[in-house]
Amino acid sequence: MTDTRTDNKTASSDKTDYSSTLYLPQTDFPMRAGLPQKEPEMAKKWKEMGLYKKLRASAAGREKFVLHDGPPYANGNIHIGHALNKVLKDVITRSFQMRGFDSNYVPGWDCHGLPIEWKIEEAYRARGKDKDEVPINEFRQECREFAQGWIDIQSEEFRRLGIEGDFDNPYTTMAFHSEARIAGELLKLAMSGQLYRGSKPIMWSVVERTALAEAEVEYHEVESDTIWVKFPIEAGKGDLAGACVVIWTTTPWTIPGNRAISYSGKIEYGLYKVTAAANDFGPQPGEKLIFADKLAAEAFAKAKLEFKRLRQVWAQDLAAITCAHPLASLGYDFKVPLLDGDHVTDDAGTGFVHTAPSHGREDFEAWMANLRALEARGIDTKIPFPVDDAGFYTEDAPGFGPSAEGGAARVLDDNGKKGDANKRVIEALIATNTLFARGRIKHEYPHSWRSKKPVIFRNTPQWFVYMDKELGDGTTLRSRALSAIDDTRFVPAGGQNRLRAMIEQRPDWVLSRQRAWGVPICVFADAEGNVLRDEKVNARILEAFEKEGADAWFAQGAKERFLGNEHDGETWQMVTDILDVWFDSGSTHTFTLEDRPDLKWPADVYLEGSDQHRGWFHSSLLESCATRGRAPYNAVVTHGFTMAEDGRKMSKSLGNTVTPQDVMKESGADILRLWVMSTDYAEDQRLGKTIIQTNIDAYRKIRNTIRWMLGTLAHDKGEEIAYADLPELEKLMLHRLSELDQLVRKGYDDFDFKRIVRALSDFANVELSAFYFDIRKDTLYCEAPSSLKRRAALHVIRKLFDCLVLWFAPMMPFTTEEAWLSRDPSAGSVHLEQFPVIPAEWENGQVAEKWKHVRTVRRAVTGALEIERREKRIGSSLEAAPIVHVADPDLMKALEGLDFAEICITSDISVVAGEGPAEAFRLEDAARVAVEPKLAEGTRCARSWKITKDVGSDPDYPDVSARDAKALRELAQIA
Repeated sequence: MTDTRTDNKTASSDKTDYSSTLYLPQTDFPMRAGLPQKEPEMAKKWKEMGLYKKLRASAAGREKFVLHDGPPYANGNIHIGHALNKVLKDVITRSFQMRGFDSNYVPGWDCHGLPIEWKIEEAYRARGKDKDEVPINEFRQECREFAQGWIDIQSEEFRRLGIEGDFDNPYTTMAFHSEARIAGELLKLAMSGQLYRGSKPIMWSVVERTALAEAEVEYHEVESDTIWVKFPIEAGKGDLAGACVVIWTTTPWTIPGNRAISYSGKIEYGLYKVTAAANDFGPQPGEKLIFADKLAAEAFAKAKLEFKRLRQVWAQDLAAITCAHPLASLGYDFKVPLLDGDHVTDDAGTGFVHTAPSHGREDFEAWMANLRALEARGIDTKIPFPVDDAGFYTEDAPGFGPSAEGGAARVLDDNGKKGDANKRVIEALIATNTLFARGRIKHEYPHSWRSKKPVIFRNTPQWFVYMDKELGDGTTLRSRALSAIDDTRFVPAGGQNRLRAMIEQRPDWVLSRQRAWGVPICVFADAEGNVLRDEKVNARILEAFEKEGADAWFAQGAKERFLGNEHDGETWQMVTDILDVWFDSGSTHTFTLEDRPDLKWPADVYLEGSDQHRGWFHSSLLESCATRGRAPYNAVVTHGFTMAEDGRKMSKSLGNTVTPQDVMKESGADILRLWVMSTDYAEDQRLGKTIIQTNIDAYRKIRNTIRWMLGTLAHDKGEEIAYADLPELEKLMLHRLSELDQLVRKGYDDFDFKRIVRALSDFANVELSAFYFDIRKDTLYCEAPSSLKRRAALHVIRKLFDCLVLWFAPMMPFTTEEAWLSRDPSAGSVHLEQFPVIPAEWENGQVAEKWKHVRTVRRAVTGALEIERREKRIGSSLEAAPIVHVADPDLMKALEGLDFAEICITSDISVVAGEGPAEAFRLEDAARVAVEPKLAEGTRCARSWKITKDVGSDPDYPDVSARDAKALRELAQIA
């Protein structure tokens, strides 16, 4: 209900202006927030007053709660994903700090790796400078300076968001101590035998000349050449002699790496004969071919052939077959065995999988699983290296390598464009009459998330960590990680199964990258890949890294310095590969949680985007389980990604990108934070102008509620009223605070912020502004200073203000700080406060149950008066004096002893038992309440605007009611 008493002079025909005698709200807290201007000033003030240090001092001795920050990458301005992530973290740490914990937030940054190195190289190319001519440590220093510049920028952007933490002393992976600790973790793996040099197919970026982890790739649709290839059967039984096994692949360039064909004992295969051919080239009548029965017809149709099925081919027949390589005449003169593989399906292709252990994980695993059987059959099990780091074929690919006519064919060029490898391989297959058919197919293919260019799978020597090696205690890294997942709380719960599936399926962890900027794999190895295990050497390395950083590994004379006089420099060579940056970030728990006395290990919670199940959650889990036997966290919270308002991915080209900088500039950080809090962050969220406006509207309602309380509390003397002396309406409000306290605390514990926002917003808008405040405005504005009801209302509004502002403080730090200091400028900061302690006596279920009935009847009255207003039969509810018929005895009992006219904000009201006349107003869900609208009788009070029969009963105040006359007399006495 809108209050218009401030316009008393013009609205009333009375000459006396009583507005100065009313306790009307008075506050400097503006209705218009002006957040874009105020927030930077407040952030600056917090920095100047040392709020972070005050928080730490105030929490000294408390139980620690630690959220460990997953480090963002230091190479650009923050985006909306950063804002979502950091706000969630800030709200969590603030909420625990305000609930009795020492909740210290230490921000961190990931500083090494290819993106930064790529930027420096781009600058070099622009200046015509050759990276290879620059001393490596000079290049690394430029990378370090580049990263530091962005750390400084991002720090200010995060602070502008209202993030509170140790920004003066963050952790960075490039700090000397961090690099020493990362190296120390690597050396632990080396000393425990978990680190080994191996040769496996890995994802390789030709453009960036480095190995990539799964977390460093993204998938995009591409169109690829696809081929069906005939492998002639070299040895078989009976009618299989002279037949061909047909494979299908979308990577023709991997055919030179073929060493086997995989089939499945669960699939039904058949021997087929070509009966007619539409073309003079390719398969011809009389040829016999083996296919999975389910896929044969589709394959023959592709080659425009007619066919006849001769018989079933059994799994035991296939196991005994050896084929010739389709390019045997070019130098591939080895046997191609058939291997039973679980990865083979008959969903597409031919039911046979071309197996190139140099170019695929499943191919490699199938080959390695059959090593003994292959050796027993006299097959060379050596895995070739057909493609080099630039995407060219090597001499391990006869007919296509450096000595081939026209030189080496290339899979991808330096720009990620398709080379001539597919074309030359297909031409060779045609020339040897082993191409069954060819085509094109669109499919998802891995690309580097940095260069956005396709990657290839290639066999290279790399450094790995075993997943399945027994570690001396009956466990493996895989079993430790799976056990740790079981012991971890996941929010949402589905994250547990997702991470578990990744750990169950992942291959050995490849650690090496062929770059320059990062922590080196600082071990020495002999020609066979054996690692030097010497604690004295390790100690020298770590001491140097602690003082000089990882640059010490690349300094002149480093090899001699670290080996000392105990080891032969001819035998032991320095490894120059750089550690995968995921190992860096996965080790952050060591030099933050373990090394900082203001933190603790393990962390209570890690929070990042859902992509980090294969990223930071994953690498941190593996690193910690490998070195400490458990996860470095007790809980994992994941959030989704922010999409445009229409559900599409944000893109500059589509013009639908929302940046946190723009939102803060136009609306303020608290608006952005309110959006984060009110959205279901566990899923992908949407953000755009309409959604921002929705949150602005929601914010205004909250702000106006706070503003009205501040204005009303300007008249508060701080008097405490005993609970027993409070009216029931006030007890109801305190009961609701008791209920909300439990909801808010559980919501913060469950990281369920939208539930808190919804509950507090509804409480502020529906139960306070539209109910309690509306009812109590007359009491608060008009009653005498001595009125117990008025003083009780002030007492409760003080409690309401404290609770709402403190509960909202983690979410909207700027607005709540402004409100807190508006009430008491000497209060320091709302963020140094604790959540209110709610007395047990406030919980009053009996009052709550009674007032459910009261409000049911009130809704019926309000509904009836809304119609009267709409039909312009009354201007305000104070002109009414309805008759309320109550047929429900429980409802009738609830109204006993109440001033129901006050509750309904009418000048008078009559409550009678019974059903009431048929034409009376009723609500569907309160059918046993009937309301007859009637006009109030009497004269309108010039001060309160109530229409009563006692206006003029006091001769000293002839134009006001008796109640208001009493108040005016009391005010005159204390004036």
